[in-house]
Order: sequence, then C-alpha cells, then structure tokens
Amino acid sequence: MSLPDNRIEPQILASAKTEFLSKGYADASLREICKNAGVTTGALYKRFSGKETLFEAVLAPTLQDLNAIYSDVEKFDYEKLGLNEMHIVWNMSEETLSRFMDFFYAHYDGFKLLLCRSEGSVYSDFLNDFVDEHTKKTMCFMKAAFQKGIASAYIDENEVHMLLTAFWSTMFEPIVHDLNKEQAMYHCKIVSKFFNWQALFGF
Repeated sequence: MSLPDNRIEPQILASAKTEFLSKGYADASLREICKNAGVTTGALYKRFSGKETLFEAVLAPTLQDLNAIYSDVEKFDYEKLGLNEMHIVWNMSEETLSRFMDFFYAHYDGFKLLLCRSEGSVYSDFLNDFVDEHTKKTMCFMKAAFQKGIASAYIDENEVHMLLTAFWSTMFEPIVHDLNKEQAMYHCKIVSKFFNWQALFGF
C-alpha cells in the first residue's frame, strides 16, 4: 500500500493562493492551479471538492486567527466591564490600532483575498458580514454596559452598523490600496485622532 504524499496539499494551496491573488476567485482556473502545483486534477479533487472549498482552505488560517483575536478582545472587554474599567475598553490609541495593523499585515494575502479578490465566492461581502457580526456583539455589550449604568448613551443599531462600517473600512484601506506597512502604520496615527468610541457611548 502506498502512503499519501503529504507534500501535495501544501503545493496545491500555495498555487491556489497565487492564482486567486492574481485573477480573483471568479476567474481563477483549477486547471492552472494544478499545472503550477505540478499535480493532476484528480489529486486536487481527492482533497478539495471544488474551487469554493479550495478558496476556503486558502483563507482558513486568516479567518481562524481573526476569530481568535476577536474572541480575545471580546473576553477582555467583558472583563473590564465587570471591573468598571471602561476607560480601557475600545481604546483607539495609535498603539492599539498599530497592533491591529500588525495583525492585518501578518495575514496580508488572506485579507487581500477577502477584501479584493473574493467576488463570486461566499466571502464576496466579507466587510459587510464582518461588520454585521460585530454590530450584534457591540449591541449586546452596550446593553450590558447601559444596564450597569456605565454607558450613558444607547446608540441605535443602524447607527452602530454605519459607524463600524466606517471604522473597519478605513482600517482595511491600506491593504485595499496596496500600501506598504510603513504607510499603513502612519494611517493608524491619523485614524487614532478620528474615532473616540468612549466619548460616543459615554463611558
């Protein structure tokens, strides 16, 4: 019995990332991906059912790390809420935003795919879906803060969605516009002067 070639999947994923980045999801060719990976289409289909699952596999490390970091942020926020230390929550300092940008640029290709190369896939509306999820979580958090008498303002959900769209859009713009990391970090300095969530919610 022959053993499976464990080198094949990384080769396919590397080739797929290059193809998706170059042509976008809709125009990417599985045949070209296989050709550049040096594998047969049969080898690809043994591992991935098609273009969609292959795209998801390429994005998986970025999405897993994104979910993990925001789970940590959410846990931190509720811990500070319990301690009445709201001055620390959603601190949009240059240092805080720079940490976000460090994370984005450590996953640059993944975010480039999500933001600019995903049309035709289930991730084609990534930014809006991302904001939708965070709007729901923000509203739950604000309800808890308001009920504890910590937040003095209760913002309408539609308004929160629009504000979060503006915030995350500008945070992702350096990747959309192919800025280098130094330029992206300067952008953080500018954005840090623009958003004051603590004042908005009355912490």
